[in-house]
Amino acid sequence: MRVLVVEDERVLADAIATGLRREAMAVDVAYDGGGALERTSYIDYDVIVLDRDLPVVHGDEVCRRLVEQRSASRILMLTASGDVDDKVEGLGLGADDYLAKPFVFVELVARVRALGRRSAPALPPVLERGGIRLDPGKRLVERDGREVVLTKKEFAVLEELLRAEGAVVSQEDLLDKAWDENIDPFTNVVRVTMMTLRKKLGEPQVIETVPGVGYKL
Repeated sequence: MRVLVVEDERVLADAIATGLRREAMAVDVAYDGGGALERTSYIDYDVIVLDRDLPVVHGDEVCRRLVEQRSASRILMLTASGDVDDKVEGLGLGADDYLAKPFVFVELVARVRALGRRSAPALPPVLERGGIRLDPGKRLVERDGREVVLTKKEFAVLEELLRAEGAVVSQEDLLDKAWDENIDPFTNVVRVTMMTLRKKLGEPQVIETVPGVGYKL
């Protein structure tokens, strides 16, 4: 899942990003509304965690522009005010969810994951295919009932393959969903991750390489 965190309090923004990365999400950060609009102009995010009170371009205006552009990104607004009127106003701008500060991080993660499921055709919370069972909420993977311990990136790659429901996922799409914007597009990290993932999942192999196209499960 690709997430953009937009928050001008840098310590908080970086803390949120670090926490979400530990949940096997690919996370970019913008510290003002202008940076958010710039990133969303060339990167498709599943979820945008958007503070309202932002410099350069206010969070409300960022939300309006994304809605006007018919962005597929789901927007979770963060604000220091949890008043009902503020929530109604934020949702009225087109936000998909609203969370007041201070918040409990596990709730933020749960809301981001819920919105991520809505950024594409609805999928069940637990993904299953070919004897593989992946529970994003519990960070648990099983193969035929046997637990498989994966790194964050292996988990993220497997989640994207399962979400594709048998369709081919290109290396570019995997880089986009499982890594952040700093990744070198010419790296062999996807191939290396796929090798270790296949080894951990065991035999018979369930991940197929489609030459020149990508991978599918």
